Amino acid sequence: MPSRTKIAVLQTGTLQDQEVCVRGWVRTKRDSKNLSFINLNDGSDQSGIQIIVDANSEAHAATVEVHTGAAVEVIGILVASPGKGQKFEIQATGLRLYGNASGEDYPLQKKGHTLEFLREIAHLRPRTNTFGCVFRVRNGIAYAIHKFFQERGFLYVHTPILTVSDAEGAGEMFRVTSMDLDQLPKDSEGHTDFSKDFFGRPVNLTVSGQLNVETFACALSDVYTFGPTFRAENSNTSRHLAEFWMVEPEMAFYDLQDNATLAEEFLKYLIAYCLEHHSEDLAFLQRFYNKELLKTLEHIVQSNFQQVTYTEAVSILEKSGQSFEFPVKWGVDLQSEHERFLCDQHFKSPVVVVDYPREIKAFYMRLNDDEKTVAAMDVLFPKLGEVIGGSQREERYDVLEQRLQKAGAEEQDYWWYLDLRRYGTAPHSGFGLGFERFVQFVTGMGNIRDVIPFPRVPHNASF
Repeated sequence: MPSRTKIAVLQTGTLQDQEVCVRGWVRTKRDSKNLSFINLNDGSDQSGIQIIVDANSEAHAATVEVHTGAAVEVIGILVASPGKGQKFEIQATGLRLYGNASGEDYPLQKKGHTLEFLREIAHLRPRTNTFGCVFRVRNGIAYAIHKFFQERGFLYVHTPILTVSDAEGAGEMFRVTSMDLDQLPKDSEGHTDFSKDFFGRPVNLTVSGQLNVETFACALSDVYTFGPTFRAENSNTSRHLAEFWMVEPEMAFYDLQDNATLAEEFLKYLIAYCLEHHSEDLAFLQRFYNKELLKTLEHIVQSNFQQVTYTEAVSILEKSGQSFEFPVKWGVDLQSEHERFLCDQHFKSPVVVVDYPREIKAFYMRLNDDEKTVAAMDVLFPKLGEVIGGSQREERYDVLEQRLQKAGAEEQDYWWYLDLRRYGTAPHSGFGLGFERFVQFVTGMGNIRDVIPFPRVPHNASF
């Protein structure tokens, strides 16, 4: 018996007219007088492959009990297909049923299903065409991220998920404890006594690996971390998750302009990779979810990113004559509607906004000479808004110490971070890419919950 071959390999035609073995799940099955037609998919491509079972073959008897959703093995000859819609098909000589699906109560019958319904059966939705496409693209982007950095000599660093510091200063973090919540120990003032906890102090799930990965940049020059992060933000929008993944490179001896240049190269590389390697999946997603998807992605790759200061951006917005829901003035953060106007209408290209007011940015961003702004940057995409946020980091010990104090941070929690400025300090920069938000952009999906396997949102941690 031949060894198993993935359907994506069969579609290349290299095994045409040879006996092959394929295993997967039945998408559809229909019977005629003399033939049975099965569409089989193993997740390796979007279309699957058609299986032809002759009524007179030994395989036919096994098809009688096969239903949509069943897992099967098929042995047969790979031949050119005379029908429309597929290049190859398998003329079955043998069929083995691994596990059947229980008839009409199988949730994924051959009909349309809403994305909302499919979220309720997230354990089965990868079997649909839509989510097969989405998660192949997600995998491709993840691979391209590592490929980009590894080709440029970056080292991949695994930063902690458990942390005592709040990198963003937002305070919206999940607390981790091993204590019995029904019998919490109290100190002399009646507060929870964390000295009795596993780590002997309050510990949270991280919102960012940036601060930790900076320590490696200050020794190994070019590094990145790519891992899960968490935010206890009570938001039910189509753009927010409580658990998500972040890509965070950090580079020694990079200034803000070096940082912006790398970010542009990075984003173009990822999109170009998907256009080259996932054209079938993207074409499917364009057909059903975003009619301008490929045009938008190609535009990003072909564009020169425009750069503008925050002050210039505010001036453009104030003079635009647009009626924005959120008023624009110097000193307030830009909203999505402002970011989209800059990209979609004014510059008609991706935009890098730099030099934000110090008051609306994190303590670790380098204070500019005007002492009013910091060396921060946001990369904005058409139809989306912010896709990357980053900065040149504050490398001066005294300035960083002052910024920490003004932010109300406990200095003892950041003693090790200050040490980087005490021992061999050097200019360095980095940025963060929200992985799911980027996958959402590339796939054209309208809700971020549809680009992560099991979305974690307020009041929902199913599966």
